[in-house]
Amino acid sequence: GAYAGFGGGGDSTVYTVATGGTITTDGDYKVHRFTSDGTFEITTLGADAIVEYLVVGGGGAGAGAPGTYSGGGGGAGGYRAATGFAVTAVAYDIDVGAGGAGVAVSSATQNDGEDSHISHASITDIIATGGGAGGPGNTAGGNDGGSGGGSPGGGSYSSGAGNAGSFSPVEGYAGGTGGTATYGGGGGGAGGVGENGSATHADGDGGIGVQNDITGTNLWYAGGGGGPYSDGGSGVGGNGTIYPTTDATDGAVNTGSGGGGTVESTRASGSGASGVVIIR
Repeated sequence: GAYAGFGGGGDSTVYTVATGGTITTDGDYKVHRFTSDGTFEITTLGADAIVEYLVVGGGGAGAGAPGTYSGGGGGAGGYRAATGFAVTAVAYDIDVGAGGAGVAVSSATQNDGEDSHISHASITDIIATGGGAGGPGNTAGGNDGGSGGGSPGGGSYSSGAGNAGSFSPVEGYAGGTGGTATYGGGGGGAGGVGENGSATHADGDGGIGVQNDITGTNLWYAGGGGGPYSDGGSGVGGNGTIYPTTDATDGAVNTGSGGGGTVESTRASGSGASGVVIIR
């Protein structure tokens, strides 16, 4: 809600005041940004007891390539946003989901992102599901999540499904399918599915994210991680490995984006980004 205090010209309106997170001002509004667990507490309940929120889960890790072919990109964390959330004079628990850790090229481990929450006994939890990890090369499919992980190259395994929380509107999309001969698919993003891999380079991009200006600046959140030789979604998802020179990269911090996948080499996969909770 708007900042606390009394307006000029005799305005005696009482505005909602709260504590918690990193607090900035955008015009007449306070913005509370949480990049780690904390508490959002309403200390004064004003006439404008309505807030806007953005909740993004942690992104899934890109996959390794322990067998033949390559791993898929990690799916973005779920993206939940609303403008008409009524608050009361209580303390809300804030949980910010961690991103899944990247893995060595030889690892079949799949590290999903963690969920983010706004919760209190008086409300139904607002949950953004963690992103699904990419599928490791010739080993397993992408995991389901807020957005799904891309499947590995080889064509034998499925990509992960998005919108694991079954929300409307959806919190994210499925990962891309791996090519039948070589490269893994991109992880799904909050704005679209991951691109399918193929037998050529530069396919398997991560799914696009979603822009939101809740902080006063229009920023991208929840882009999918790219498959090998491919880009992450919307400039915030991690990029895939470029063999033999470049490691996969991590999702951009506190955007809930997926990490990039890797291919047979010594190159590690990218970590998913931690999520974020923002209340305006």
